[in-house]
Amino acid sequence: MTGLLNSGRTIGVIGAGRVGAVLATALRAAGYPIAAVAGESDASRTRIETLLPGVQVDKPTAVAKACDILLLTVPDDSLDNVVRMLVASGAIRSGQTVVHTSGRHGRDVLAPPIEIGARGIAMHPAMTFTGTDVDLARLPGCMFGVTADADDRALAHSLVDDLGARLTWLDEDKRVLYHAALAHGANHLVTLIAQAMDLLRAAGSDDPAATLAPLLGAALDNTLAYGDAALTGPIVRGDVQTVRAHLQTMAVAAPSTVETYVGMARATVNRAVAMGRLEPRRAAELVGVLDEGLTLVRR
Repeated sequence: MTGLLNSGRTIGVIGAGRVGAVLATALRAAGYPIAAVAGESDASRTRIETLLPGVQVDKPTAVAKACDILLLTVPDDSLDNVVRMLVASGAIRSGQTVVHTSGRHGRDVLAPPIEIGARGIAMHPAMTFTGTDVDLARLPGCMFGVTADADDRALAHSLVDDLGARLTWLDEDKRVLYHAALAHGANHLVTLIAQAMDLLRAAGSDDPAATLAPLLGAALDNTLAYGDAALTGPIVRGDVQTVRAHLQTMAVAAPSTVETYVGMARATVNRAVAMGRLEPRRAAELVGVLDEGLTLVRR
């Protein structure tokens, strides 16, 4: 059911990418009329046809003029230019609500519309999107990092509630750190797991995903519940020779993975020492082995 604060208010979406198309679909299901959507690429048009059949597709300025709540789901580096263009063209009006989904930006990037009397909300979903209906089932429980003026907090909360999600309030000056945390945890995790799958294929595994799934699932659950206390493996045990063998083998079979392994291993050594689970002497030996590993691929 649509929140009382937003009852009957129309939504316009500029940027029908993976995030925009899915959020528009969820808001439509919650009872919001979708006035129009802007999406130029073939992929965006396909998403609109698939997830938002019957919705008007128009130019960004026309979309902005047609709605009460304007949702900007464009790339971070494009957001400032899009906002300024819309204001300069007269497409945004006083009393309108402008919401963006950038993790990095807060309300500062919305200064131009705010200055002419619009309301500005930063509302970033901490979730990886596929741009398909698979994402709709993932929205409940998804956390949105929200930055809003005190007068707009009720409105922001209502929007997130209508998406079936949860929110955490963020100060303007903490948004970049917040976004860095998400990128480091999620985007780099993809690289890490992809590299692990490559190593398993090289080792002869015919189903790397099935091999990793139980291990990674347990590691993730344990880390979210217990933090550093969930750490296991050769680093925390101080198994110097095992780490040396890993590096020697990878230098031959997958040299491009060595630097990632060394970087993560060094960070793990530091955290294990700080926890008191790894003796400083053993840690120094491990760091020496890690340095040796880099020389194997930098010669």
